[in-house]
Amino acid sequence: MDNAKILVLAGLLMASCTHEEQPYDASGTFEAVETIISAEANGIIRALDIEEGQSLKAGQTVGYIDSTQLYLKKRQLEAQIDAVLSKKPDIAVQVAALQEQLAQAIHEQKRIANMVEADAATPKQLDDANARVAVIRKQITAQRSTLGTTAASLSLETAPLAMQIAQVEDQLAKCRIVNPVDGAVLVKYAEANESTATGKPLYKVADLSSITLRAYVTGPQFAQLQLNQQVTVLVDGADGNYREYPGTISWISDKAEFTPKTIQTKDERENLVYATKIRVQNDGLLKIGMYGEVRFN
Repeated sequence: MDNAKILVLAGLLMASCTHEEQPYDASGTFEAVETIISAEANGIIRALDIEEGQSLKAGQTVGYIDSTQLYLKKRQLEAQIDAVLSKKPDIAVQVAALQEQLAQAIHEQKRIANMVEADAATPKQLDDANARVAVIRKQITAQRSTLGTTAASLSLETAPLAMQIAQVEDQLAKCRIVNPVDGAVLVKYAEANESTATGKPLYKVADLSSITLRAYVTGPQFAQLQLNQQVTVLVDGADGNYREYPGTISWISDKAEFTPKTIQTKDERENLVYATKIRVQNDGLLKIGMYGEVRFN
């Protein structure tokens, strides 16, 4: 084979390599929903048992903030309620004397009634006995009403104190540091024995069991995509080959934007692109910030 033919074949080979299509349609980086957990109380962090990379469950208690003063305030409010309620009258005891007088008056009423039947007493005496029974009964009713009003008034006085106790109990609950979502600790911002305040970040957590690839597509590609479409996500493997993951398009932007400088699309001549999110089940090898490619099958 002469030199001319060799040169032609070499040129064709180089041309074919130059026009070889990329194995992916778009690329981007992986991200996850990150949640910053902040303190809900003021004070010294007495315990914060977490480490970066540690997996946490939703509802798991990971520490607590000093609550001594709140506990003492609750005890003080409870003592105030006890002091107010100690003034509450015992209605049964208060009317016991009148009940005894009523019993005696009724007994006397019956005795005089029997004597009237035997002509041993006058009707006037029976009328007086009946009137005494009626008066004592009215006294008992009035006494019960007065004592009931006093008791109700004292109970109402304790209502604001009970509300204050409920507020303190809520503050005490917020002194416990409870992890709200399943996920792994990404960053730890505070340590035990440090002072904290309401709203101050303690740590950042993210659920990495499912991770999202944010990729950008061109206008022609955008028209071919739809929500819940199945795609293939490609990630560089340790052996130099791609690792493939099944993915699902979970979000497609309805607004075009200029191509981010760190992102390359299949057609670099396109200035405007559309952001998409592809949800991928993580096998533990996918990390936030890692680059990935997507093939629209």
